[in-house]
Amino acid sequence: MSEQIGEGCRIDPGVRMHGEIRIGDRTTIYRGGELLGPVTIGNEVFINRDVYVRPQTTIGDRVNIGPFVRLITDTHEIGGHHKRAGAGRNDPISVGDGTWIGAGAVVVGGVTIGAGAVVAAGSVVTADVPDDVLVGGVPARVLRHLDREE
Repeated sequence: MSEQIGEGCRIDPGVRMHGEIRIGDRTTIYRGGELLGPVTIGNEVFINRDVYVRPQTTIGDRVNIGPFVRLITDTHEIGGHHKRAGAGRNDPISVGDGTWIGAGAVVVGGVTIGAGAVVAAGSVVTADVPDDVLVGGVPARVLRHLDREE
């Protein structure tokens, strides 16, 4: 296990970190979270309580993540008739700078969320999200485009 934690971070002692975890400067992580590395978190990130982050996840700078968010990189190959959950793998997740992920959202592996995007609370993100859009729903879809200067 190796942790690299930047300056000025506030990480609740109840946050569980396993594997290679890199956290940038001035990041805050509230209680109950679990990070399973390798995970990279940028500078000035805010992660609310009980967030679950799986391996191969990269979170950019100035990202806000609401409570109970799940970033799930785990998946399986589709197996044969007798066992459909074949070989396991972790498909990466990338969260762009300045993004806001609302409470209870789930992001699945293989997804890139663009910079300045907003993911509405309770959404399930199964496909890439462009920069500067608001997405919501199950599965999440673009609800509107956001001004880059807002």
